Amino acid sequence: MTGPWFEQPTLTGKYVRLEPLTLAHAADLHRAADDPTLFHWTWRPIETVADATEYIRHALDDPQRLAYAQIATESGAAVGTTSYYQLDPLHQSLAIGYTWLSRAAQGGRINPEAKLLLLRRAFEDLGAVRVEWHTDELNAHSRGAIAKLGAEFEGLLRKHRRRADGSWRNTALFSMIDDDWPLARAQLEARISE
Repeated sequence: MTGPWFEQPTLTGKYVRLEPLTLAHAADLHRAADDPTLFHWTWRPIETVADATEYIRHALDDPQRLAYAQIATESGAAVGTTSYYQLDPLHQSLAIGYTWLSRAAQGGRINPEAKLLLLRRAFEDLGAVRVEWHTDELNAHSRGAIAKLGAEFEGLLRKHRRRADGSWRNTALFSMIDDDWPLARAQLEARISE
């Protein structure tokens, strides 16, 4: 697919740089996978560089996904990934997800700044009117993090996706619309500057 919605520029902040994910990030992502529970809801643990390579190949093979490496600007190392997916220029909507961040990099400014960069591109550069997030209804950590961004919980999509163990998950659906963006942007900027 072509057009601005499917372009993938590097997005640079003070604490994080989002650059298109490539196989060259495998060694860093293997090191960043410092806690197997990071992948409890999404993927099997990354225990080797080969596992990280497989994870990257899977992301790159998805035609509906623009995957980014999250690079800590202080170290220059990839500390996780995040993606745009379900890009729909006709209806001016997209989703943000497939996000994981090294346990060592959590709780700081990297995640809120990464979301600020992604949301700014979505709303201000692409003209999106809606951004969605999807997570397992049982993933309380993810649900809390999404809500903290200023996204609104819209409900559950029942039996929406299969989990890695084959069971069906209900998906918690969150959204942010363009009307929400000015306040959410101000809150994210304040979190980053604290």
